[in-house]
Amino acid sequence: MKPFLIWLTLHLLVWAAIIYPLFNDVDLHIWRLLGVAVYFLLFFITPLFHKRIWYLTLLFCFNAVIVSLVFFPNDTYEFNLLVILIYMLLMAEAAERLPLKYMIIPYVFSLLSIMSFLVFGNVSMKTELFIGMFLLLLGPGLIYYKIKDSQHQKLTSKYDHLHKEFRMLKRRLAQDEESARQEERQMIGKEIHDSVGHKLTSLIMQLEAYRIQSDTKDNPHVKRLKQLADESLEETRRAVKTFKQEEIGGLQGVMRLIRKLELESFIRIHFSVHHGAFAAPLTGEQSFAIYRAVQEGLTNIMKHSHTREAQITFEAPGGSIFRFEIINPIKQPSPFKEDYGLSSMRERLEKLGGGLEAQSNEKEFILRGWVKLKGRGDLHDSSASS
Repeated sequence: MKPFLIWLTLHLLVWAAIIYPLFNDVDLHIWRLLGVAVYFLLFFITPLFHKRIWYLTLLFCFNAVIVSLVFFPNDTYEFNLLVILIYMLLMAEAAERLPLKYMIIPYVFSLLSIMSFLVFGNVSMKTELFIGMFLLLLGPGLIYYKIKDSQHQKLTSKYDHLHKEFRMLKRRLAQDEESARQEERQMIGKEIHDSVGHKLTSLIMQLEAYRIQSDTKDNPHVKRLKQLADESLEETRRAVKTFKQEEIGGLQGVMRLIRKLELESFIRIHFSVHHGAFAAPLTGEQSFAIYRAVQEGLTNIMKHSHTREAQITFEAPGGSIFRFEIINPIKQPSPFKEDYGLSSMRERLEKLGGGLEAQSNEKEFILRGWVKLKGRGDLHDSSASS
């Protein structure tokens, strides 16, 4: 939209300077003013054909012919040198919007129109020389610009392709790193299970055999040793189970997963972390639920929003709850209706002692959620809704 506004501003400035004298005698120049209206009508419909090159080329040619008809010098109208600026804008816009081989056609039409002024119009020799020199400089200049612009477009396309491959490679490396880390954790867990776990099981069996064979079956020391061995085995099993689970824990794990989602979805995310959120003792289940809720919010943004950008805030006020907020700017407000994904996320957070709420206004879509931190007091409705 910005390039069109720039071209419109330039055209209005040049045309205003040219057609202002025509209003001194509207009856005499009424058909010229109608020609100006037709010119701007074609100018305004030009963006509709930005993908149809032949139609766009014909529009530029028609405008060149209209300019020659409207401002052709005769007994009632003298040649205005500013007309050359209109042709310059036409040729420059054609160079901007058309490929090189199509750009030549409007340029030839404009050149023939200007030559008709010089041949059949009452134009002085100095003006003819000036226009000739101007055209000799303008033509090669526009062709040179178009060649450089084509090279720039090719380089931009290559850059975008390489950037896409880089992001894919970066994502693949992150996945490989995660897989290697997970394999290492599973290997450590298996090693602990095979060595320490088996030895503790053997120790428990030997203590039980000793207790049965000994004369003092109710020896408190033997019971205590067996209890410690049972507890150690249980702790070992929990540690092995933790190693086998996916490494998601704490805010750092949530942010790492969101950054991975950012790379995959080409969405820009701005983080804001305060009120002790980094030190919040989130469990693995809470971290995963928060990540899924944020993921669902970002998915809704990608589906319904024209802006691929979001602001995410994490905080843990008072150390009793952990809250997150997603804000997405909206260009065109539309009625908000909660879908199945958000309802599922709310149910998941409510099971963890939290909740989820969504709201939309004219400028932004806001998604807020919270979970109760383990062993950190009660979750008050006033705190959750603030």
